[in-house]
Amino acid sequence: MKAHFPLLFVLLSLVLTACRPTPEETYTPTPYELPQPLFFPTTTNIPADNPMTEEGVELGKKLFFDSNLSPRTSHLPNCCASCHHPEYSFEGGPEATLEHLGTEHTMLPLINLAWNTTGLGWKGTIKTLEEMVYAAYTDPLEINADTAEVVRMLQQSDTYPELFRKAFGTDRISFIQVEKAISQYVRSLVFADSKFDRYLRGEEQLDQDELNGYMLFITENGADCFHCHGGGSNALFTTNLMYNNGLDAEYHGDFKAPTLRNIALTSPYMHDGRFTTLDEVIDFYSDSVQYSEFISPLMHHVMQGGVRLTPEEKRQLKAFLLTLTSQTGSPRSNLNRK
Repeated sequence: MKAHFPLLFVLLSLVLTACRPTPEETYTPTPYELPQPLFFPTTTNIPADNPMTEEGVELGKKLFFDSNLSPRTSHLPNCCASCHHPEYSFEGGPEATLEHLGTEHTMLPLINLAWNTTGLGWKGTIKTLEEMVYAAYTDPLEINADTAEVVRMLQQSDTYPELFRKAFGTDRISFIQVEKAISQYVRSLVFADSKFDRYLRGEEQLDQDELNGYMLFITENGADCFHCHGGGSNALFTTNLMYNNGLDAEYHGDFKAPTLRNIALTSPYMHDGRFTTLDEVIDFYSDSVQYSEFISPLMHHVMQGGVRLTPEEKRQLKAFLLTLTSQTGSPRSNLNRK
């Protein structure tokens, strides 16, 4: 009998080994190379605990457009893309009236936000994209979803657990991972291939009206736009800071200077959507700025009601602003050209 003990021990060891669960297959996500467009800031808001990966961006894109993860109602959006439409620079578009939004503000476009380090929203009160995703899903006036129910639906899906495993190393889904994935996708929405970008890169020329409009844009004695909206040396076309721009004599707060990129696609304009055309916006800054004790000191021409542009200058300024529109996000290969 003793001679059989080693053989029995080996067989028992093999059985026990076979019964152990195999460790979850490891998967190393592919780092996502965020482009660095010409004259964009070099500082981004990418958190250390949410580095961008190809798998994370793809998962975030799927979640961004998935309308099956929230309650279906007649008046609330079902997903991020319900309000942030790609064709309107990931903003609401002309139909996104105050009644549709249920708030006092219009939406801001979700483009080039990887370089926004001053807070999100018209007042900069949301500090990170991850916080913004959580707020959008839980706000009663937005998606109004139960995050635990969202996670349950994702976990029971035939496809999502594997996508989460590849993006985050585990198929045990949490809503924090949902926040991270959608944030990665939004950070990937880089728009930097407008006619003006191609001009900066030496690939295309502006016509004379567009050049004259650009000179008006970046001069204090012209349209004086650059203090709040940047210019060639700040190609985000926003400082991402808050200002009182003289919309009203009564003070209602300071609001973010929105990016002017894709401005042709983001009507209505101003935080309350009061202007529907670029011509109205230009007319306001030219002739209708209102003084109050709270007005930004950068509104240098307020005592004369605005910058007082001639009809020709208004036309030229508009011609330049229209060069800032990219119909689609730029291929990453075009963004690193110097």
